[in-house]
Amino acid sequence: MISRNTFKTVVLGGGESGVGAALLAQAKGFDVFLSDKGTLSEEYRNILNVHDIDFEEGKHTEERILAADEVIKSPGIPDTAPLVKKLYAQGTPVISEIEFAARYTKARKIAITGSNGKTTTTLLTYHLLKSAGFNVGLAGNIGESFAKQVIEDKFDWFVLELSSFQLDNMYQFKADIGILLNITPDHLDRYEYTFQKYVDSKFRLLQNMQPSDDFIYFVDNEAIASELDKKPFMVNHLPISFVKKDSNGGFFHEGKLYLTRHPRTFEISANELPIKGPHNAINAMAATLAAMAAGVSDEQIRQGLLTFQNAAHRLEPVADINGIKFINDSKATNVDSVYYALNSFDTPIIWIAGGVDKGNDYTQIEDLVRQKVKALICLGKDNSKLLSFFTPIVPVIIETQDVSKAVAHAVSLGHPDDVALLSPACASFDLFKNYEDRGDLFKAAVLDFAINSQKNDE
Repeated sequence: MISRNTFKTVVLGGGESGVGAALLAQAKGFDVFLSDKGTLSEEYRNILNVHDIDFEEGKHTEERILAADEVIKSPGIPDTAPLVKKLYAQGTPVISEIEFAARYTKARKIAITGSNGKTTTTLLTYHLLKSAGFNVGLAGNIGESFAKQVIEDKFDWFVLELSSFQLDNMYQFKADIGILLNITPDHLDRYEYTFQKYVDSKFRLLQNMQPSDDFIYFVDNEAIASELDKKPFMVNHLPISFVKKDSNGGFFHEGKLYLTRHPRTFEISANELPIKGPHNAINAMAATLAAMAAGVSDEQIRQGLLTFQNAAHRLEPVADINGIKFINDSKATNVDSVYYALNSFDTPIIWIAGGVDKGNDYTQIEDLVRQKVKALICLGKDNSKLLSFFTPIVPVIIETQDVSKAVAHAVSLGHPDDVALLSPACASFDLFKNYEDRGDLFKAAVLDFAINSQKNDE
């Protein structure tokens, strides 16, 4: 038996997840070493120095890493990385920060995944519990590191947003309440361009769940329904649907949300919710069922739903210019997200899209674009795929690499009650640091234009 102080734990990656894991490993008495092939931020470098945690940056010292008893890997590092393959080949356990932290918490866990809607559903679920007075933490693919929060382990509940990359290296983790919102093609480059491998990754959410645990899922999603048909999952099923009302679960019909988790029922009109669109009806039903399962009262749920404010960059209203509503949906980095965004508006749309294509299949939004989009502004370095697909469909298409010019074009093309929608369908790394940077610059450009227009009017 190896004693804790000689058990060698290596953390690969020095971001929020990795530094949190290193702090927890140190707190538990392990010999910990952090390695990052890139450059650490000053904040994380200072944290490691203050806590006297050994680390390196700008390289991976293979000899030291391969000598580890266990490796905690950043979700951004694929299993196909040569160093990771060497670890697997010699039998070294490679786990995620979530798997590691879950060993040391007494808290019950609500775990949320899906191709789209994870962050909104996670934040709403957290808000429903927090506003009801629950002692609850927020972690995973959002906020402060799960591992860092587990050092003190002061919460009774954790709401965790989980990406497929995190799920891939989770083995013993068990969710008390699991939410699977949808599965659509995304990140396929990470899964050998095999959709089933991505589906399998998402369904790792259910591993270790028991019959008494609640599984909330959107059954109308073809990939989810198909997987559930293949094999039984011995959990408490709470399906959500727009098509069929089940005895247990969620049903959206004629603008109303109907929720049942025996013996309780709950109803609310979608018009009352601060988050709009059919996709947000799914998110709201999932979060509400999770809150019901956790024991939040009906009145607390209603108040929580009505007071929720979503995160930035998700169908975020920015400003009205000449009666044109500018909406920031920069987080929509795949086609499925754009489908939901387009479906959220009933007035003509000036669609701003583009960036780094991730193997997009635009056929799934072709009909919606025909019906709703009056103009397309391509904001990216390489717009060839957007142009080739949408030139026969959209009457007006303009290209630019300048977000301020994109806003100006939208104003010139728009009329009162039109929507100017930034919903890129692509990653942001050609022109921006990340989707937040893209969204922030878009908002700044919209507000600058609005202020200058007001000055000119004066």
